[in-house]
Amino acid sequence: MTDDAEDRADVGDRTDADGSAVDVSPGDALPDPPDDRDVPVDFGDLSLPQRAFVAAVQNPTRGIVIVGLLAFAFSFYVAFWLVFPRVAAFMSAIGAALLAIVALVYLVSDRRSR
Repeated sequence: MTDDAEDRADVGDRTDADGSAVDVSPGDALPDPPDDRDVPVDFGDLSLPQRAFVAAVQNPTRGIVIVGLLAFAFSFYVAFWLVFPRVAAFMSAIGAALLAIVALVYLVSDRRSR
């Protein structure tokens, strides 16, 4: 070994080459490993409710507009039931069947993708 290698202390070592203690300044210390909290999460890894929450937090005005549109749609649906109950029941049954088919396709595709 050369004199340089013997006199040089590694950043993680607390002793010098001859065994004496080395004072390591805070700037020379290794950075702490990142916590799980500090690692950014990919948007694709989030579930649908988590994505909706992130979108609402990033743009609350859009969230308020969407809630208003959903309230208007629900009031229209109630009025539809009050004026045309048989047609509304038929359309609701068709909608429920389509929703069940979509949920079934989602569950089957989710299990096959694993």
